[in-house]
Amino acid sequence: GTCALRGCDPKKILRRSAEIIDSARLMSGKGIDDADLSINWADLMKHKHGFTDPVPQSIEDGLAGNDVTTLHGQAAFTGARQIEIDGASYDADRFLIATGAQPRHLDFPGHEHLIDSAAFLDLDALPQRILFVGGGFISFEFAHIAARAESSAVIVDRGERPLKSFDPDLVDLLVDRGEQVDVALRRATSIAAVEPGDRGYRVTLEREGIRETIETDLVVHGAGRIADLVDLRLDVAGVEWGEHGVAVGGHLQSTTNPAIWAAGDSADTAGMPLTPVAVSEAKVAASNMIKGTTTTPDYAGIPTAVFTIPELARAGMLESEAREDGIDLAVRYSDTSGWYSNYRIGETTAAAKILIDQSNDQIVGAHLLGPEYGELINSLGLAIKLGLTSRQLKSATAAYPTVGSDLGSML
Repeated sequence: GTCALRGCDPKKILRRSAEIIDSARLMSGKGIDDADLSINWADLMKHKHGFTDPVPQSIEDGLAGNDVTTLHGQAAFTGARQIEIDGASYDADRFLIATGAQPRHLDFPGHEHLIDSAAFLDLDALPQRILFVGGGFISFEFAHIAARAESSAVIVDRGERPLKSFDPDLVDLLVDRGEQVDVALRRATSIAAVEPGDRGYRVTLEREGIRETIETDLVVHGAGRIADLVDLRLDVAGVEWGEHGVAVGGHLQSTTNPAIWAAGDSADTAGMPLTPVAVSEAKVAASNMIKGTTTTPDYAGIPTAVFTIPELARAGMLESEAREDGIDLAVRYSDTSGWYSNYRIGETTAAAKILIDQSNDQIVGAHLLGPEYGELINSLGLAIKLGLTSRQLKSATAAYPTVGSDLGSML
């Protein structure tokens, strides 16, 4: 699947090298000489393949060991309860659609010259100049890796605000931190055209009616993904679907064909497009298919993180969402850049914003930017899921000195 082969797992393997470079630079003049430190991209890719290459056979063996028959080929529905796989026909009483997502189609001239995230993760060498289209997870994470590998990265976002699902105050801090390492952001800017040049590509940008052309060696598609369903011929099966996935009820069964269930990026649900959400939905869908039940997934408190350097994490509501819901809100904001856990490693950009419902002291949202905060957000996500109060969390004694021990002060 996407995560293990061409998504979050290999991406974070590549990020490890960038973490080391950044950590050494932060400690320059503080006991570390980083003068000759660099990323060997070829060796890093070998390390990545050491993880990804065995995955398909490992999964296949696991399925076979549990008496699951696997069929390989292009599937397409030929009826409400029939599919065809490379010319062979199969009938079933229940189907689970879990085909994931694909990059959104872009329609500007020269869009065919872009590579997607999967191709980026398989590059034999990293070019000097890289332009990322879109202001989401993919662009920011890859740009932060590329910058630590001595590449110049430009992110072009057609909106004024990138990373829209994260706290805007912390996003602004992250953008400033990125600029320090040569990650440039072009806000409210669209791509008018991409064309091959003498050295790479010429990209025409447009902002407020004014055009300019910049040169780059590589253009990467990070402008969103849509459900990968178009080749399944779901219309033949009477299944309602769209770019967000199969139209399903809360229990993940198709609203128009009772033989069909869907999960993950293939299902149009309230769940975020994340691997843990897909796994959770798949478990619920499988259980409902087998038992005839109508259990619904629980999305409360599910954390998410964009693994830039430092990472940006979120659980629960945005501040704007909480205010729109009329919650009696207390916003507990901390600039944590000077706290011991960040001073120790030389990090100068870190912050936390915790949202508390003052009527019951429960945490309704948590937003973190800083080293290791992708781990810390899990505790806050659990607190939101279980309805814990800030007093309950503060009453817990953490190992010290750890990043986790900062939680009480954040609250």
